[in-house]
Amino acid sequence: MLNNMNDFPDRKIFFLSDFHLGAPNYASSLVREKKVVAFLNNIKDEAAEIFIVGDIFDFWYEYKTVVPKGYTRLLGKLAELTDAGIPVHFFVGNHDMWMKDYFQKELNIPVYFEPKVYEWNGKTFYIGHGDGLGPGDYGYKFIKKIFRNRLCQWLFGQLHPTWGMGLANYLSRKSRAKTGSSEDHFLGEENEWLITYCKEMLAKHHYDYFIFGHRHLPIDFALNDNSRYINLGDWIQYFTYAVFDGTKVDLKKWEE
Repeated sequence: MLNNMNDFPDRKIFFLSDFHLGAPNYASSLVREKKVVAFLNNIKDEAAEIFIVGDIFDFWYEYKTVVPKGYTRLLGKLAELTDAGIPVHFFVGNHDMWMKDYFQKELNIPVYFEPKVYEWNGKTFYIGHGDGLGPGDYGYKFIKKIFRNRLCQWLFGQLHPTWGMGLANYLSRKSRAKTGSSEDHFLGEENEWLITYCKEMLAKHHYDYFIFGHRHLPIDFALNDNSRYINLGDWIQYFTYAVFDGTKVDLKKWEE
């Protein structure tokens, strides 16, 4: 596995998130999917590891013997990468939290439900999707507990996929609409709840980089002289990603 930057100093670690494949319709989703696949194909020869930090799909639910239709180009590319020995990691987001074992068994991709800490070349990284962190948003935090409950997941699985997927896609569209224009601009240091969360974490332990998705807005914010908060943006409007070259993290925009 190509997971040691000391052994492969010319390779880099890539971070991207929030593709929301499936929304708002098949045609638009397919265009985005092809962009993501083109990006992954472009970086495969220089990637030491790849982190996908949530919301690959606008909705995902794995029934016992059924997975959602579509996304064959992306899933095939991910399988190709892991077959080639490039580790790919996936952190579930609020739109695809109902992951089970499909990615692990079919794609050899570990799936994480909580933020994790990594260290490369003496730099510490705190990585997660970002949903439900920080102050406020108590309504979502309550709903998240329900959605993560195994009984609730089992009950949803008893619905026929036609009804279940239809209901879930409707709720996903409402969730996106509710955010309004807040995803389009920086709300200020005091109002960006992930910045507040990062500062709370820094008070307990030092991290060089906080890497999150969920916010959809590309953000590179200096928390202090030695720590930065990076939000990865999305692949709906911005097509942005972050890359760690062994020394520093840069937030970049993908243009074919």
